Amino acid sequence: MRAMVASFGGVAAGLLLAATAAAAVGSADGVERREYGALLLENIPPIPPEIADTLFQYQQARGASFAGWLPAPQGLLITTRFGQTRQVHRVREPLGDRQQLTFFPEPVTNVAPSSDPEQSVFLFGKDDAGNELYQLYVQEVATGKQRRLTDGARNTAPLWSNLGDRFAYSTTARNGRDTDIHVYDMASGESRAVLEREGLWYALDWSPDDSRLLVLRYVSRSESYPHVLDLDSGLLLPFRPSSGSVSFGGGRFARDGRGIYYTSDEGTEFRHLRFHDFATGESTLLSGDIPWDVTGFALSRDGRYLAFVVNADGRSEIHVRAVRGWRKLPAPKLPMGVVSGLRFSEDGWRIGFTLNSPRSPGDVYSFRVTETELTRWTQSEVGGLDTSQFIEPELIRYPAFDEDESGQRRMIPALVYRPPGKGPHPVLILVHGGPESQTRPTFNPVLQYWVRELGIAVIAPNVRGSTGYGKTYQQLDNGMLRENALRDIGSLLDWIGWQEEFDPRRVGIIGGSYGGYMVLASLIHFGDRLRAGIDVVGISNFVTFLENTKDYRRHLRREEYGDERDPKMRAFLQAISPTTNAHRIRRPLFIAQGANDPRVPQSEADQMVRTIRAHPDAGEVWYFLARDEGHGFRKKSNRDLYNNAVALFLREHLLPEPQDGQVWGPPWPPPGVTPDAAEPTPEPRSEALSGVRGPDAIPPPAPQAPATDAAPLEAPVEDPPIDVLDPLPQPEEP
Repeated sequence: MRAMVASFGGVAAGLLLAATAAAAVGSADGVERREYGALLLENIPPIPPEIADTLFQYQQARGASFAGWLPAPQGLLITTRFGQTRQVHRVREPLGDRQQLTFFPEPVTNVAPSSDPEQSVFLFGKDDAGNELYQLYVQEVATGKQRRLTDGARNTAPLWSNLGDRFAYSTTARNGRDTDIHVYDMASGESRAVLEREGLWYALDWSPDDSRLLVLRYVSRSESYPHVLDLDSGLLLPFRPSSGSVSFGGGRFARDGRGIYYTSDEGTEFRHLRFHDFATGESTLLSGDIPWDVTGFALSRDGRYLAFVVNADGRSEIHVRAVRGWRKLPAPKLPMGVVSGLRFSEDGWRIGFTLNSPRSPGDVYSFRVTETELTRWTQSEVGGLDTSQFIEPELIRYPAFDEDESGQRRMIPALVYRPPGKGPHPVLILVHGGPESQTRPTFNPVLQYWVRELGIAVIAPNVRGSTGYGKTYQQLDNGMLRENALRDIGSLLDWIGWQEEFDPRRVGIIGGSYGGYMVLASLIHFGDRLRAGIDVVGISNFVTFLENTKDYRRHLRREEYGDERDPKMRAFLQAISPTTNAHRIRRPLFIAQGANDPRVPQSEADQMVRTIRAHPDAGEVWYFLARDEGHGFRKKSNRDLYNNAVALFLREHLLPEPQDGQVWGPPWPPPGVTPDAAEPTPEPRSEALSGVRGPDAIPPPAPQAPATDAAPLEAPVEDPPIDVLDPLPQPEEP
């Protein structure tokens, strides 16, 4: 047997040393299998030393995320990785040492320092091997003493009361399907249900006197219902009732109790910041002068200042206002990147946040109200690389097959990472998941390896259905319009063919979660124009996915993809599913999966691998299975080996010049065709079931059921920090 050789450090090195002594699990069916600890690799060759050595530096990068302020002068909490997984650390002063506080083989999430300035404790959540059944813990900063607070079910979104004597959290303990709200009393150690209703509920804020909770019932990214819950009487009153679907995000009580600050898209394309006055019942639009989504905001403890973040065409901007008179205050100008975790310090004068940019991993910064100078708290390691030489993406827009609401050619936004040197370069299309998510300019060292070391141009389109461009754009792929998003990939292939710097004969595609489905479907519909595909935890059959995803997620996913219990919808979903058309995949395919994935179960990957291999004319399949992971790979050794295998796959199947086959498309638009007046991309053609109107006859846009993701951007339900070292572009819902 050939030994797998690589130059890793720490645990990864030990794993690969053990691998050199392991025998193949079996190859009687023509599939070469190897086991390395919790990993099972099928048909993946040994990693050449030159790939492992070159990629090694890129894989040593790590980021830090802001988790909250500690009582002065104790500094703040962050999460970062020094071993295998992200853990909680304390930083006492700007650029001070990072003192590790938690030590688990699994990463921690939902970190929440106490709101009581006299109590230096914090809450955190932890699951088991990626199963997302989070349990909540409390830990003292000074002594390290921990206590587990929950047992069983899925427990998320802890939210401290203003006094810090209680916290609210969401849990599926009642039936494993619905997400209720409980309140845990720190003194007695008792947890009581305060809201038990059907659906997904979570708490946004406590009233100033801690007698009420602002709660949200989440239906989809386009539909949610805020309420105010009286904790003594149990009375639940709707807040901002509407006759139509409205997308609500974050919400905070005014510190004087006279109203609520919140974000919503009621009557507008974007989620704006607003204020609802209890006395008048009127709502005032506060960010209407900014034509972009407000992705998060924070209110100082004394109620004097409010800071908010805007997603301006993918880039984050911070704005600060004095609440009295809504006066604009100075705010720092940020480089291209993404801001998350905005929080005021206890004294209300400092604002902390995480900044992640293409040339810098996530790090923690703060600034003082009325000032623009940034204070840097962490400087994360980047493997000794000079990140000033990392490639920043260019934002472009390419023409789609249809027209927008104004009658103009619809344009699809995309980020383009161009390698140095003269082309034509091979291209890798990176498709985000969600589907209601957005690829934004963040730090991704493995992507930089593809661009700088392999010479691959990376193009990340935000196809229709993406967030960040208004609710109309977001709903263009709902229901029976599902494959119109796929046609946007076809339009991108057209655009690539027009560019002299790109080689249309060498185009690959990679995506995770819903993006994995897009990879499989693209290989089916555009296989003659793609060289290879990489599917990470992707959906292979919508019907089996909806039937097998965890109970607490199923109703949310039906809002997006359709209800498989309806015969007509079931037939449509079956017709467009990759397993139905897998025999049309002729190109090499890499599939990666976590065995404990509660979102897209392992069965989705297994059945795709099995179906393709059952066809004698199908393409080659590499299969990478991690038995100790879930929806993506969070342990460094697993992620390192995965990234090495992907690099080898790209080197073998994307980089070589094609030796056969016709070169698709002209290097420039044909006469009379320009990027502003493009010929329509042919509609994808799936093999529809008998008697069913399949996606080869996609209907014109029509009102559809509202779309969904796991939770609004501001929601604490699914708000882990962006981990750009994960094989998925960002945490997403499929």
